[in-house]
Amino acid sequence: MPRGLIRYQQSGDLHFITFSCYRRQAYLGAAAPRELFESALARIRRRYNFVVTGYVVMPEHVHLLLSEPRKGLLARAIQALKLSVSVRRAERPFWQARYFDSNVHDEKERAQVLRYIHRNPVKRGLVEKPEDWVWSSFRHDQTGAGGTVEIESEWIAFRRGNQLPDGVRLKQGERSCFPTQIAKNAF
Repeated sequence: MPRGLIRYQQSGDLHFITFSCYRRQAYLGAAAPRELFESALARIRRRYNFVVTGYVVMPEHVHLLLSEPRKGLLARAIQALKLSVSVRRAERPFWQARYFDSNVHDEKERAQVLRYIHRNPVKRGLVEKPEDWVWSSFRHDQTGAGGTVEIESEWIAFRRGNQLPDGVRLKQGERSCFPTQIAKNAF
C-alpha cells in the first residue's frame, strides 16, 4: 500500500475519481460489462445517496465526478461499487486495489474535469466525437437526455425550477445554479 496517500474527504467537495481494472486489462472492453458498471453505479448512487455529475466507462478504467455520499463515506461507496461489479464477473481480481481521488473545488475546475472525462474516448481513438461513446454522461450533459445513471446537471436543476437537490449547496460566492458541494450539515 502506498505511503503518504492523503485523501481529503468529508470536505463537501465534488470528487474526481479514477480506478482501473486489474493490471489495466480491458475487462470493460465489451458493451455488457460497461452496461453492468452503469447499472451498478446507478444502484450504489441511490444506496449511498450521492450525486453523479459526470462519468465515462473506458475499456480498462473508469472516471467519475461525484459528490460525497449523504449516507456513509465516499471510500465505502467506491468499495461497494467496485464489489458490485466484480462479483458479477468471472475475471479475478477485477479491479486494482486503489483509486485516484482529487477534490474539485469550483465551477471552473468542474467544467475542466467534465471536459477531460467526456473527451477520453476521443483521445483514445475509440470514437470521433464524445457523443458517439454511449457509456458516458456526455449526452445528458449536452441535451439533458436520461440514461441508466441519474446525472445531476443544469438540465435537472432547471426541471426542478433551479432548485438544488436536498442537501446540496453552492460554495459561498458562486453564482452558478449548478451544485458543486454537499452541505456538511446535511448529514
